[in-house]
Amino acid sequence: MMRHKYFYGDHPSQWGELFIPENHGAKHPGFSALADGVAVVIHGGYWRSQYGAELGEPIARDLAARGIPAWNLEYRRAGNGGGWPHTFEDVLAGIDHLSDIAEEHGLKLGKVVALGHSAGGHLAVWAAGRRRLSSIGAQDAERQLQRNPEETAVHLTGVVSQSGLLNLAEAERLNLSNGAVCNLMGGDSVRYPKRHRFADPMSTLPIDVPVFAVHAADDDDVPVSQSEGYVAASTASGGTAQLLRVPGDHYDLIDTKSVSYKKCRELVQRLLA
Repeated sequence: MMRHKYFYGDHPSQWGELFIPENHGAKHPGFSALADGVAVVIHGGYWRSQYGAELGEPIARDLAARGIPAWNLEYRRAGNGGGWPHTFEDVLAGIDHLSDIAEEHGLKLGKVVALGHSAGGHLAVWAAGRRRLSSIGAQDAERQLQRNPEETAVHLTGVVSQSGLLNLAEAERLNLSNGAVCNLMGGDSVRYPKRHRFADPMSTLPIDVPVFAVHAADDDDVPVSQSEGYVAASTASGGTAQLLRVPGDHYDLIDTKSVSYKKCRELVQRLLA
């Protein structure tokens, strides 16, 4: 496979690495629409700077080895210039940057599927709801976040969330990972209610993008209620989210040899087929 690194901004963490399959555009056994889409890999780490895109690299390699172009996305995190609003700006800008490199590599952007783990699952599902951000009644927060116009944006067409933090308000209430939500948002929801609402995937429901909320049965890092609550709210509002429980712990989901990860890969393939 080939790999190409691109920067989508001036900050050292504003980059992505594109993994291109060998014989890109040819048909591979069991998956005949390889040239018609891209997988965006968004790593987790509770949005903190000590965790980076190295977590997503094995996944991007695995997808490319199976004929799927994969964009392993890095972004500013809390502690290195990220947090509100920059982490959110970067995820949108990083996905949009695919339009700048698509022609060079023969990428077709009719289908762009995000595979996000933990905090990356939150960012992926949040990005999938970008069309509805202006309608949730948080204009003050919206003005703080710079993003491309919707007509020029690259829109996600599906998401596979791997034990994602999909209910930001509940994650704050539970004080997950010792205040990770407040750390990301620059303060709690009492002080900044509008930015918290703007950043919560629950706020944009229903979205017209299919979401597979995959959660590990023995996950001690992100409670399954994060996926359960999102899927229940999505279903009630007319969305298309589905919950899938898989064996293993939080990190089995990003172990490319595990049964749990292979299920996630299968779902990406399904969304791109």
